Amino acid sequence: PAVNHVVALVGLDFIQNANQTNAAIIFVNMKPWDQRTSRKDQINAVLGAVNGYLFGMRNARGFAFNLPEIIGLGTTAGLEMNLQDRGVNDVQRFAGFVNDFTREANGRPELRGVYSTLRVNTPQLYVQVDREKAKALGISLTDLFQTLQAFLSTLYINDFNLYGKTYRVQAEAQPKFRQTPEDIGRLYVRGPNQHMVPVSALTHTQFQAGPSVLTRFNGFTSALVIGAPAPGKSSGQMLDAVERLVQEKYAGQGVGYAFSGQSYQERASGGQGGLVFALGLVMVFLVLAAQYESWSIPFAVLLAVPFGTLGALLGVWLRGMPNDVYVQIGLIVVVGLAAKNAILIVEFANELRAQGRSIREAALEAGRERLRPILMTSFAFILGVAPLLASSGAGAASRHSIGTGVFFGMLVATTVGIFFIPLFFTVIRALSERGLARPLRESAAARQVAPAPATGD
Repeated sequence: PAVNHVVALVGLDFIQNANQTNAAIIFVNMKPWDQRTSRKDQINAVLGAVNGYLFGMRNARGFAFNLPEIIGLGTTAGLEMNLQDRGVNDVQRFAGFVNDFTREANGRPELRGVYSTLRVNTPQLYVQVDREKAKALGISLTDLFQTLQAFLSTLYINDFNLYGKTYRVQAEAQPKFRQTPEDIGRLYVRGPNQHMVPVSALTHTQFQAGPSVLTRFNGFTSALVIGAPAPGKSSGQMLDAVERLVQEKYAGQGVGYAFSGQSYQERASGGQGGLVFALGLVMVFLVLAAQYESWSIPFAVLLAVPFGTLGALLGVWLRGMPNDVYVQIGLIVVVGLAAKNAILIVEFANELRAQGRSIREAALEAGRERLRPILMTSFAFILGVAPLLASSGAGAASRHSIGTGVFFGMLVATTVGIFFIPLFFTVIRALSERGLARPLRESAAARQVAPAPATGD
C-alpha cells in the first residue's frame, strides 16, 4: 500500500555500476507522505520488511537500501566502506575475510544490514588452450584467440559514416550459437594450407567459481561494504565501530579500508564540530569582555552555558536519539539563549554594584528583578518549539532532533541555571575586586613607608 511505482532493470548491478547477467535492480517510488499515515508504511519500516524477506531467500541474494540524501554523493545512504586487499594476495581468502567482517559487523550494536557486494562463487567457464598442440598443427595463437573473441565476445572491426552519422562495426556470434560449452568446440580456426581446424581439438573447457566483478579502490583489490546505523545510533558511531573492527581483527591480516561517498565526506569533515563550538565560545567571551571592559565578568555568563548543554544532551539521551548534526545546531541555539539569560542578570548586577551596593546585594537584587522577564521569554520559546517534539511529515526526524535538544536544553537552563548565575557573579566579582585591590594596597603602603626627600639650606 505504500508503493506508488516500480521500475525493474535486469542485467544492471547498480552498486558496482556494472552489467551482469545475474544481477537486477528495482527502483521503488513511494507514495506521498500524507498518503502513508501508518507507521508500517514509513520508509524505514518498508526497508526493514523488504530486507527481512530478501535475506531469507536461498537461491538469490538481495538487499534494499535508500538512495543518498544528496544525489550523486555516493551510491547508498549510510555506510559505504571499501575493504582493501593490501597483503592477502588471494581473492578467495580475501572474500573469506570480507564475509567474516560483515557477519561480525552485523553483530555490533551500532550497525544493521551490513552487506558486501563481493562474490567469488559465480560459475564461470574456463577455456584452457593446448598451446603445444596448436603450435604442432601450425595454428597461430593470435588467430585462435581472435576467433574466440569474435564469436564469444565482440571484436571491433572499424567505423563507417552513413547519412552524417558514425557507426561501429563489431563481429559477434548470434546468442543461439554461444549458449553451451559445446558451442565453443563447434567453432573453427584457419590452419596451414587453408584447412579449418575445430576449436574443440585445441581447447579444454571446465566450470569453476570466481568473482563476477573484481573492483579496485585506490589501486587495491577491494570489496564494497554497505550498511546503516542501528536505531538510536548516529552515523559517526557507525563509522567508529567499523574502524575499530578492522583495526582490531583484520589489519594484521593484510586487510585495509577506505571510505567513499557520504562516509568519506563525513570522515573528511569530522572533528570540526568541537573546534567550531570552541571558537564560538571564544568569540562570545571576547564580545562580553569588550562590553563589560573586564576579563573576569564574562565567565559569570559563560558558566551558565553548561546547564543548557547538559539539558540538551540529557533530553536526546532520554529519547534514544543520536547526537547528529541537527542536535549540534540546537546546541548552538541553546548556548546563545542561555547566555542571553545570564547577560540579563549580570548586566543589572553590574549597574547595582556601580551604584554602591555590595556584591551580594547586587546579585540577589538582579536575580529577583530579572526572574520574571527571563521566565516569560524562555518559556515562550520553550512552548514555541514544543510542537517539534511530536512533529510529523517529510523531514520529521530532523525536527525531532533539533526540537529535543533546544526544548530540554532551555528547560534546564531556565529552571536550574538562572539560580546559579547570581552565585557565579558573586564569586567572580569578589575575586576580581580582591585581585584589583591587592595591587592598590601594596602601592599605597609603598608610598607611606617611602622616606621623605631631604631638604637643604
